[in-house]
Amino acid sequence: MVSIQPHLSGFDHIKRFVDKNRQIVIAKILPGELYVTKQNELIATVLGSCIAACIWDETLGIGGMNHFMLPVKKDQHGASGWQLDTSYTCRYGYWAMEFLINEILKNGGKKERLVAKVFGGGKIIPNMSDVGEKNIQFVRQYLRAEQIPVIAHDVGGPWPRKIMFHPNSGIAKMKRLRSMHNDTIQQREQTYMHDIELSETQSDIELF
Repeated sequence: MVSIQPHLSGFDHIKRFVDKNRQIVIAKILPGELYVTKQNELIATVLGSCIAACIWDETLGIGGMNHFMLPVKKDQHGASGWQLDTSYTCRYGYWAMEFLINEILKNGGKKERLVAKVFGGGKIIPNMSDVGEKNIQFVRQYLRAEQIPVIAHDVGGPWPRKIMFHPNSGIAKMKRLRSMHNDTIQQREQTYMHDIELSETQSDIELF
């Protein structure tokens, strides 16, 4: 019988539950969250314009996934330009990537063995600026600078995605979902986990 085992330090706020159909524990992350594990469990999230980076140590099978909403934040004076954000919030890509990698290394992973899979960055609201493309450019540049190979990806397009990642094996499952209609990107990202559960059968699962 599957039971929920203790998580790594610092992740007590992440919702985890036993999926009786899959017979495995699933950790579900929301925008601005991440989760790292050494155990035989899945990490799940749903993405619109956001990015999820799945990073793991291929030898040890320890890894995790983040979910960030913006690459960086606007400067404090309201200028239209963007600046590097190093504040303690995983809403922004820089910290979400730093935090994820550091947690993997802190728990035994080795930098030279890390590999990545990247998902999301959809343009889900046609009339709004392409935040998703900015997220895609950021994560590609970041991983290139850190010399972490991206061995699979599915980014861009007009659709939201559901992602399930198994850090022990590195297997990621992705499902493209029918676009939804909310008023803003922020509202959409925050309500994905509730709204998308009804869309489970709308498209096939792809393995990455």
